[in-house]
Amino acid sequence: MPERTRTEENLYKAYVGEAKASVRLLAYAEQAARDGYPQMAHLFRAVAAAERVHALKHLRLMKAVGSTEENLARSFEREATVSENYYKEFIQVAEEEGARAAVVSFGQARDAEEFHGKLYKGALEHMQEERDTRYHVCSICGYVADGDPPESCPVCNAPRDKFFPVE
Repeated sequence: MPERTRTEENLYKAYVGEAKASVRLLAYAEQAARDGYPQMAHLFRAVAAAERVHALKHLRLMKAVGSTEENLARSFEREATVSENYYKEFIQVAEEEGARAAVVSFGQARDAEEFHGKLYKGALEHMQEERDTRYHVCSICGYVADGDPPESCPVCNAPRDKFFPVE
């Protein structure tokens, strides 16, 4: 693999920073709304959207977005790597340190990532079908249901009402 230029390294760092800021600001917006500050929630969501614009621009400059087929294949590979490698180590460390909540969070994320990989693989196999699918995401663990949400989440057992539709 060729070595990256300093600009390529900086694009990657900027992409990671902007993407993290976007998600962090969405979490802040949720908290502001819970705290009864709708205008602050609105501000956090607006800046999160701006950070997302920056992240996407950096990602495209890195030429990290390919054809749909390439993106599905890469996404499938990344889900497998994350669920099989990273979360295994994360869980082990959290267990060693007695961080029970982190063990549960990492375990649920790992299990949900495995399902994400299956969704990508299925999508690759059935790309020509162009079927109209509805997806629902478990707000507790991130499991994605293909079609109607199940009565309970297969990863964390959350009830159906904890799923939200993705438009």
